[in-house]
Amino acid sequence: MSIWRIHPTAAELTERGRGNLAGHLGIRITTIGDDFLEATMPVEPRLHQPFGVLHGGASLALAETVGSVAAMLCVTPEEMCLGQEINANHLRAVREGTLTATARPWHLGRRSQVWHIEIRDAAERLVCISRLTMAVVPRGREGAA
Repeated sequence: MSIWRIHPTAAELTERGRGNLAGHLGIRITTIGDDFLEATMPVEPRLHQPFGVLHGGASLALAETVGSVAAMLCVTPEEMCLGQEINANHLRAVREGTLTATARPWHLGRRSQVWHIEIRDAAERLVCISRLTMAVVPRGREGAA
């Protein structure tokens, strides 16, 4: 059974991110499963830190993007999701290739969501794990503290 409340295509979700950070990083939504969302990101020198491996912040941006998009698919059009906390463990250095991030919910509540994101390389090796906590708020309240 699907967890999604709205049902755009992967291409539509990718297009929505084209003009923001996700688009600049080359993040593409690729798969919408019944209870998971996947996205890819190319690893290129512009995403490296000075030692020639993927910058950890790029991994976090990928994790937060796929988790945030997934969170938004689980709420009504009158609600929105805002990131509250993200953490990550970087497990493997990557210099090139394409990463795949998979977001699955741990908790889908009325006021909060918690997502588990795994990032893997092309050989399916675990590169990074992340936990993302999202606040569910009414639209129009994003500036409220």
